[in-house]
Amino acid sequence: MPPKSRTMEGQGVGRTLRLLRNRLPRLRAGPSQNNTVEAATEPERTQEHSLSSFAGGQHFFEYLLVVSLKRNRSGDDYEPTITYQFPKRENLLRGQQEEEERLLKAIPLFCFPDGNEWTQLTDYPRETFSFVLTNVDGSRKIGYCRRLLPAGPGPRLPKVYCIISCIGCFGLFSKILDEVEKRHQISMAVIYPFMQGLREAAFPAPGKTVTLKSFIPDSGTEFISLTRPLDSHLEHVDFSALLHCLHFEKIIQIFASAVLERKIIFLAEGLSTLSQCIHAAAALLYPFSWAHTYIPVVPESLLATVCCPTPFMVGVQMRFQQEVMESPMEEVLLVNLCEGTFLLSVGDEKDILPPKLQDDILDSLGQGINELKTSEQINEHVSGPFVQFFVKTVGHYASYIKREASGKGHFQERSFCKAVTSKTKRRFVKKFVKTQLFSLFIQEAEKSRNPPAGYFQKKILEYEEQKKQKKSREKTVK
Repeated sequence: MPPKSRTMEGQGVGRTLRLLRNRLPRLRAGPSQNNTVEAATEPERTQEHSLSSFAGGQHFFEYLLVVSLKRNRSGDDYEPTITYQFPKRENLLRGQQEEEERLLKAIPLFCFPDGNEWTQLTDYPRETFSFVLTNVDGSRKIGYCRRLLPAGPGPRLPKVYCIISCIGCFGLFSKILDEVEKRHQISMAVIYPFMQGLREAAFPAPGKTVTLKSFIPDSGTEFISLTRPLDSHLEHVDFSALLHCLHFEKIIQIFASAVLERKIIFLAEGLSTLSQCIHAAAALLYPFSWAHTYIPVVPESLLATVCCPTPFMVGVQMRFQQEVMESPMEEVLLVNLCEGTFLLSVGDEKDILPPKLQDDILDSLGQGINELKTSEQINEHVSGPFVQFFVKTVGHYASYIKREASGKGHFQERSFCKAVTSKTKRRFVKKFVKTQLFSLFIQEAEKSRNPPAGYFQKKILEYEEQKKQKKSREKTVK
């Protein structure tokens, strides 16, 4: 590349980073924290301890917001604006008030990521999607959104109901949005007692149910049951959309790219499809955490994100495909969810994973797929082979954390890699241990005297037991 081109590209990246800094308000981890972070450019933590370790007892949500389109000052375009907020926060300390203002300023941008050029409509299919605002410490707020055309005669503009929560449980919040939507068709006043009851209820523990009593005019008293899945490690995701859009081979190649922390862009028409597919792709990395830029639906004003030199996983609406294709990008995987194809790729995606383990994933995904009926069954079926992949490649990590008398752990990377007997597996593991995915996981493991008693550890123990039984049978045969 000529020097002039390098200079121009560097300037483009600089503009991109400045744009990200200027456009997104910064969120704090809490009133007692001094460190701030740019909302969408910081890592979205998807590790077991952050997404699915909610034991119950927390509040369901922080805010319910209605975001509507209002004419801007020039009168040419529309601007998303918060027109309803529950609860209204009063008597906040100065730092808390500034934090709230930054949060509320950022939210409308993500509720209407497709720009400000709207016309009034008589028909509009409702969409359910989500976005994530993340702090430097990994804590985050999730926006659960339902965008629809409000009831009424004649052409009108869509609006968004947005629930802000710190809890990752998409199915459960989708049901809550159903109830909010049903009440809004009657009156905004009917929403308040329902949300107040929800706010006063404790978030249920895995497998438990919370029942809310709610009065609706002309219908009487209703009892609404909200049940949390028993196995909570996948409650934040639904793999159905990803399976609908992509063949197994493509999903495995996306997984391989994510494992090496590459740049991945998903393209789709609908916000729901984008949101569900990108959450599903990140969930395939369980028990590891995507530690880079993560934006399920990129707002039009932040499309320059795709020029960033660091890894990212983002979703972009298909209407912006041309702009994305014309952006200066290197080594990116561009996934067309509408066609189930890759528009751009590095070229080695099929060769990243050890061949035998890649075949194992493919075989497991194909077995009994047509017999699955519930979303929980689909989630377990899709996630299982990828969890098993990590069990077979790095599941022995705990044996290579040496501890001092104080309990402080030190990971023995070289010995850990040497312990992998297969050459193809070892070649992969040597690359994987250099990623932030693995580093973050090991840092947490070094802090704990015992491996976390989660789903991943359960699968490691099952695998070790299977190996012992196999060895025992082999000895018996001899």
